[in-house]
Amino acid sequence: MGATLKNGFKSGFSVTWALSKIIFPITVIVMILRYTPLFPLFMSWLEPVMKFLGLPGEAAVPIVLGNLLNLYAGIGAIVSFDFTVKEVFILAIMLSFSHNLIIESAVASKVGVNFWIIVSVRVFLATISAIVISLFWQGGGEQAQYGLISNEGPEPTGWVDITLTAFQTAALSIVQLAAIVIPLMVGIQWLRENKWLDWMSNKIAPATRLIGVQKNASMTLVAGLTIGLAYGAGMMIQAVKEDGVSKKDMYLVLIFLVTCHAVVEDTLVFIPLGIPVWPLLLIRLTSAIVLTALVAYIWNRLEKNKEVDTVREDVPT
Repeated sequence: MGATLKNGFKSGFSVTWALSKIIFPITVIVMILRYTPLFPLFMSWLEPVMKFLGLPGEAAVPIVLGNLLNLYAGIGAIVSFDFTVKEVFILAIMLSFSHNLIIESAVASKVGVNFWIIVSVRVFLATISAIVISLFWQGGGEQAQYGLISNEGPEPTGWVDITLTAFQTAALSIVQLAAIVIPLMVGIQWLRENKWLDWMSNKIAPATRLIGVQKNASMTLVAGLTIGLAYGAGMMIQAVKEDGVSKKDMYLVLIFLVTCHAVVEDTLVFIPLGIPVWPLLLIRLTSAIVLTALVAYIWNRLEKNKEVDTVREDVPT
């Protein structure tokens, strides 16, 4: 157990350090840029698009950073602004579906899934979810509270005050992130060393029929669900080689995973933002199951129609 804790803490600190190198500078830079003349101009250009999604113009910053970089870059930008609970929830849903698009979609292409299909699915889900939440959720108008980070008090005046506030906000973001990531990595280390990931793979195998894939794709599904697309890329690629996962099943698994991957980590990291995370998780899981089952149904129908046409062509006239 001691070795597990040691390895888990080591991994947790390593991940926290890697993520802090993204979150810290982005938070500082964005907060300082907020007080420059260029920032309001940039926001005014994007405001019509953001308004369509139920968001203010400045929400474009976390969306762009989250999609081009990663989820943590988006979070670093979110805590730099004074959003409402509803706006933060919309941003969290969008970034859950669509983040780190270039890297994670490239990973998907490595296992035989078309890059642009994955990108299109993720962007479509992010956009639709934002519109639906904006139209149907009437609450959440109160100011969001980012855990240890307070939005109350006077606005900073002067560049020294602005810079100090930016550094303080960034530092508190890292502290909160470490409080989540380190225990999480300890737990994952324990699951891995005690073969619980293998056990999960065996248990989840029957449930794969729900989304229309074969049992041999279950390990790939577990890898993506627990440690994500980018981190689990090696395991997923290896599973394709060793378990003989078909192209159809890999497409279905990847469609499921780009909608709902790293469900524990990607859900818990939003806790410091002060939003309800259970609805966030439920929306992702439901969307993943429904979308994947629908694609599997359509794919199976097309295969059956193709088989019927082949049989008809083989029958002598």
